[in-house]
Amino acid sequence: MKVDVAGYLAGVRFIASPNCDERPLGCAVSLLVIHHISVPPDEFVGNGVIELFTNQLNPDVYHCHAAHDIKVSAHFFIRRNGEIIQFVPCGKRAWHAGVSCWQGKTRCNDFSIGVEIEGSDAMPFTDSQYAVLVSLTIELRRAYPIIDITGHSDIASGRKTDPGPYFDWDRYRDALLTAKQN
Repeated sequence: MKVDVAGYLAGVRFIASPNCDERPLGCAVSLLVIHHISVPPDEFVGNGVIELFTNQLNPDVYHCHAAHDIKVSAHFFIRRNGEIIQFVPCGKRAWHAGVSCWQGKTRCNDFSIGVEIEGSDAMPFTDSQYAVLVSLTIELRRAYPIIDITGHSDIASGRKTDPGPYFDWDRYRDALLTAKQN
């Protein structure tokens, strides 16, 4: 894996999301935010997330009329099988965090990269997802001055629960440490 100077990850499918804009001038990426998502909720087949991030979601098909007018995206989406799809180049601001605050700084979209993992609060993530997330994190830390890694629930406390109770933070951090030592 390698991120180029424009913020694109080599070797992955790129589907452009219109739900992004320019980062504020002089605002460096220093935070990685981990989320989970499934559209429809708790189902992991089809292209619901892709349609949501590209403003093509048909609320009648997915029975989620509230999501029809939502304009959201993330930089990366990791499917259950480990496939990575990129929606926004890392140099741009993806709309993944919403109203948020991290260590006294608001508007986390300004200085973060958002990674959505296909999943929910109701079940564990796959081995493939952890392996890919670790590799992606290593590459993003190589390319950007990322200081902190946190969950959406930590930057939007009381409003969000993801990556949820089944995300194994110890497993993820241990894998990052092991990879760093090798």
